[in-house]
Amino acid sequence: MGKKDFDVIIVGAGPAGLAAGYVLAKAGVDTIIIERGKFPGAKNVMGGILYRKPMDDLIPEFYKEAPLERHIIEQRMWLLDEAAHFGSGIRNQKWNQEPYNCFSVFRAHFDKWFSKQVVDAGALLINETVVTEPIVENGKVVGVRTDRPEGDLYADCVIAADGVQSFLAKSLGLRKKITPEKVAVATKEIIGLSEKEVNDRFGVTNPDEGVTIELTGPFFEGIEAMAWIYTNKTSVSIGVGAIIKDLIEHRMNPNDLLEKVKAHPSVLPLIEGGETKEYLAHMIPEGGYFAVPKLYTDGFMVAGDAAMLVDSVHREGSNLAIESGKAAAKTYLEAKEAGDFSEKMLSRYQDKLEEMYVLKDLKYYRNLPELLEEKRYLLTDYPQFIIDAMTEIYNVDGTPKPDKFRKIKDELKQRFGYINLAKDLYTIWRKLR
Repeated sequence: MGKKDFDVIIVGAGPAGLAAGYVLAKAGVDTIIIERGKFPGAKNVMGGILYRKPMDDLIPEFYKEAPLERHIIEQRMWLLDEAAHFGSGIRNQKWNQEPYNCFSVFRAHFDKWFSKQVVDAGALLINETVVTEPIVENGKVVGVRTDRPEGDLYADCVIAADGVQSFLAKSLGLRKKITPEKVAVATKEIIGLSEKEVNDRFGVTNPDEGVTIELTGPFFEGIEAMAWIYTNKTSVSIGVGAIIKDLIEHRMNPNDLLEKVKAHPSVLPLIEGGETKEYLAHMIPEGGYFAVPKLYTDGFMVAGDAAMLVDSVHREGSNLAIESGKAAAKTYLEAKEAGDFSEKMLSRYQDKLEEMYVLKDLKYYRNLPELLEEKRYLLTDYPQFIIDAMTEIYNVDGTPKPDKFRKIKDELKQRFGYINLAKDLYTIWRKLR
């Protein structure tokens, strides 16, 4: 038997790594989590929404003690052009009652709390430590090398939850080099406002209720981008994510894009007078199902952003990360019972994700990135038509409504043509089958 310091080494103390660590520690597995930041959450950034169920399955009623901002009672979607927005959304009183649906959070606070639960469960957490490479013997990952003196660590299995860049997965040949069309850069600001200002501007009655707004449309001039606004107790998180390839082609700086969003006439009143408390930037996997790499090899599994597990359509990432961490941990427990950490045994991890909504959702939208690349006008022309049509309908100028509807119908035919419209609808239907 080879050298072994721990049963499992987890690289990265984000949602995926901490979820895996919690499951393993609770099962009595000797687990170490290695984090490069000063503390969990110090280098972790996300839009700011945490979905309840994946965490609640892990730590029941966690929301009663975790450092959360607001539970979200309303979710809005806006289509923007330069002067207007057309919005839809849902507000549901069910989301204003326990156990709630999702929450706005600050990762620096939440991850620190989550890591304490993991440590209390029995895992060892080491911060400010960089893993420099995997240790491979006879084709099997048996540990990791760190930047600490005598920093080689050995284990039965390594779980890489080291983020979108995932040096470990790339060094083992599981992941190819990330290309600009498969990753987005997101910039985000935390803008301080009073509790009353947040409540009044977003139409909620107390500091526990929150609202999310997601924004897209012709305003972004063909760049595949999505902006968001999330309410916190005494601040607003506002950010925008855009495909790096598009930013390069349009010669657009992501910081300038965020400033443009902040200045939009529908957005400015929500943040006006606020003070920027914090600025953050990070990369987001955006390649979808076809960008997900092989997730396992002998003695090794990949989870979270390192596995490119982000649903860019619904802006879900942290929940997929948590689910993948739990699935990796459960796979290890099965492998330990069998005394087999081979690639074949660990392939059960990917099988688990295929059976869950994690990969089912990504698979459902698998053709969407290619569709949007081929038909970029779906992001601009159709949303602009919707905004123009709704403006025409609600603009009272003495024109009879039947004439307005005929005008909209004629405009639809002129801009797209009925045959082209039918073709686009059919293409979208086929891509989502």
